[in-house]
Amino acid sequence: MYSSKYVELLIEELVRLPSIGQKSAQRLALYLLRASREDALRLAEAIRAIKERVGLCSVCGNFSEEDPCRLCTDSERDGGQICVVEQPGDVLALERTGQFRGRYHVLGGALSPLDGIQPDHLRIRELLERLRPEPGSATTTVREIILATNPNVAGEATALYLSKLIAPLGVKVTRIARGVPMGSDLEYSDLVTLARALEGRREVE
Repeated sequence: MYSSKYVELLIEELVRLPSIGQKSAQRLALYLLRASREDALRLAEAIRAIKERVGLCSVCGNFSEEDPCRLCTDSERDGGQICVVEQPGDVLALERTGQFRGRYHVLGGALSPLDGIQPDHLRIRELLERLRPEPGSATTTVREIILATNPNVAGEATALYLSKLIAPLGVKVTRIARGVPMGSDLEYSDLVTLARALEGRREVE
């Protein structure tokens, strides 16, 4: 029991966040209590803003307050390369490497029949739509699809499924190299490992 029901309520909400246990939640709550009113309200405003103003880009599926997002509308990025990832956090991780200047496609997860995640639950149809030829053209403008799903069972299954769908379309399909350890998530990989994985990607057979 805490001396304040509001402190108790804050701790209960903080514990619901990923990787935040009871002790960490207590430390954060005490920090916010000691912080200035301006600092605490600035945090509250940032949280409110992302819930009210940030959505998903209709093209790539990444988080953005604009639609299409800045990465999709950046004329300096190579529209002939699309890097396919599972979650928006993976886009952030790859962007930090500074090695990729193409565009992205966020699936929103990975195939996992045991968890009930089937192809229809992912943004696969939207990806295939992006590979359609432009009006008046017989070929797509996309040269390469880089499969950067996580190197675990679900990620590998998703990459294999996508490669079989895309290969007949005449688009080169590559997979990021094994610089990323098996069983890990891109979001938590270091920058050097991610950069090497991108550079060492191989074509999916």
